[in-house]
Amino acid sequence: MAVQDRAIRTRRVILEAAASVFEKRGFEAATISEIFATAGVTKGALYFHFQSKEDLALGVLSEQDYTLKVPARAYKVQELVDVAMLHAHRIMTDPLVRGAVRLSMDRKAQELDRGGPFIRWSEVALDLLDEARSRGELLPHVVTSETAATFVGSFAGVQSMSQAVGYADLTEKVSWLLRHIIPSVVAPPLLMSLDLSPDRGRDVHREVLENPPPADPPPTGPENGDPENGDPEDGAPGNTGPGNAEPAAPSRAPRRASAPRSRQ
Repeated sequence: MAVQDRAIRTRRVILEAAASVFEKRGFEAATISEIFATAGVTKGALYFHFQSKEDLALGVLSEQDYTLKVPARAYKVQELVDVAMLHAHRIMTDPLVRGAVRLSMDRKAQELDRGGPFIRWSEVALDLLDEARSRGELLPHVVTSETAATFVGSFAGVQSMSQAVGYADLTEKVSWLLRHIIPSVVAPPLLMSLDLSPDRGRDVHREVLENPPPADPPPTGPENGDPENGDPEDGAPGNTGPGNAEPAAPSRAPRRASAPRSRQ
C-alpha cells in the first residue's frame, strides 16, 4: 500500500507541475523537459504515468470535470448554482484546475479533446435542470437543453474575462451572472430561497472537504511504480518501460467526446 500511495502522490505532483506549465506557456509551447523539471521527478517517472505531452494534457483537462460532488439540496436549482460557484472557487484557488481551464480555452491545442469538458459540464447542468423541471422548480417556457448550453457558455465567457485579472473577481462575476440567468428560468416562489452569493463556492468547497464521499484511487499503472526497488516509475535498472529514453509516439489519438444530448 505504501508503494501505491507513493505512486499516487507522484502522479499528482506531475499533474500539478504540468498544469502550472500549461497555464504559463500554453499547450504548444510547453515541453516535457520543463514539466518534469518543475515536478522534480525523473523523465522515467513521468513517462511511467503519462505516455506523452498529449496524455499529460488530457490528465490535466480531466481535473475540471465534475469531480467534487455537491451534496443534495432541497432544490435542484440550488445544486446547479453550487456546481457553478464551486467550480469558480476551484479556478481561483487550485492551480491544477486553472491549468485545465487554460487548456480547454487554448485554440492552438487542436489535437486535444478541448470540447469534452464543455460537453460534460453541459450534461451535468442538463441533468440538474431536468430534475428541477420534474419538481416544478422551473418556469413553463424553459427548454432545459437550451438553458444548459447558455449557462455553460455564459460561464465560460465570464471565466475568460476574469482570467485577465488573474481570476481575482471570478466568484463575484459568476454571482452576477447567476442573478441574471436564474430569475429568467426559475419559478418566482423559489428565488428568495436560493443562495447566489459570491462566497457560496467557498462554503460549498469547505462542506465537501469536511464530508468527502468514498473515492477509488486513480490508476497508477500495472507495476504500482516503486522507485526505491527499481520499478518503472523511476526508470531504474531493470525497467522494461521507456525509462529515461525518449518515448515512442502514442499508438492512438485521444478520444473525442460525443455530441451533447438534446432535450425539450
